[in-house]
Amino acid sequence: MTGAVVERYEERVRLGRIEPDAAQQSAVLDLDRLAKALAGWRPAKPGLLSFFGRERGVRPRGLYLHGGVGRGKTMLMDLFYDAVDFKPKRRSHFHGFMAEAHERIAVARTKVDGDPIPLVALEMAGDPGLLCFDELHVTDIADAMILGRFFKVVFERGVVIVATSNAHPSELYRNGLNRQLFLPFIDLIEDNLDVREIKAKKDFRLDKLAGRPLYFTPADAAATAELDRHWLRLAGSGAHGSTEIEVKGRRLHVPLAAPEMGIARFSFADLCEKPLSSVDYLGLTQVFHTILIDGIPRLEPARRDTARRFINLIDTLYDSRVCLIASADAEPDDLYQRGEGADLFVRTASRLTEMRSEGYLSERRTASDAEGLTI
Repeated sequence: MTGAVVERYEERVRLGRIEPDAAQQSAVLDLDRLAKALAGWRPAKPGLLSFFGRERGVRPRGLYLHGGVGRGKTMLMDLFYDAVDFKPKRRSHFHGFMAEAHERIAVARTKVDGDPIPLVALEMAGDPGLLCFDELHVTDIADAMILGRFFKVVFERGVVIVATSNAHPSELYRNGLNRQLFLPFIDLIEDNLDVREIKAKKDFRLDKLAGRPLYFTPADAAATAELDRHWLRLAGSGAHGSTEIEVKGRRLHVPLAAPEMGIARFSFADLCEKPLSSVDYLGLTQVFHTILIDGIPRLEPARRDTARRFINLIDTLYDSRVCLIASADAEPDDLYQRGEGADLFVRTASRLTEMRSEGYLSERRTASDAEGLTI
């Protein structure tokens, strides 16, 4: 009998929002089995004994899904998280979760003697439950040094973890400084999670964009129609609307989104004429691998704050290897020629030009697969 995860996947296929793929379907079956196992499992509360002093059944093993960019890992994670009937549960981007951990550890060091990491891990794990991590990757030595100790406590707490990553566990933090101190974390992953590779036949996003223009000027009705066509091609014909994402405890409005496909659409004013920071832009890159922007204007010297936000936005999207599709009033070199920060905009214009190329798309895929970076 099919479960809720399978049903939700098949519904998206029927609606034309995703293309059927054998590798994805295999991962869906794994996620569906885990959802059913969680529905029949009741963990013992920490420090207490459940009925007859035991948990009801054996704690289910978690799941670690890895594969190349654009293979649908985040979409599958969303399907699972929405479908699974289990509480408490928490879904986090791995980068955001670790940022919170570092903040808590810094505070704990001022209040407790000894190693604060186990205490913080207990606080963040809470009651035994389900943690879903999207885009697990490790490039930061500070993360690498605490992960083994941190997750040892989390697993001992009885938490079930589901994670997505571009890299196999054995490839995490490859060639990193003091990597031998990180190896216990890899052992924990392989001891507690089933590792599955999603060998989807193609990068769906790249396949739909290859050979197509991504930057349209001027920003007129024809350009809007081109972005509409890109949106339909990438997001599918299903109903899409606004959503909100959480960034550092705040809610960031996204006017049009297809989160299961990793796609969002904004006007220039939405992103650069509001008091947003690089942290907000980074938050977007952790949810969306492709962003459409309508109506990038020519910027005059009086709009230096807007220009500064635009520079920060493009830097963040570029560094995170996000695909950008945009309409603009001018070619990149002519968008901001005079004013404070115009000298810095030379690099922004260069990046905008590069981001519209097919080579940028291919490079994003190659670099992410090779280095364990994420989209």
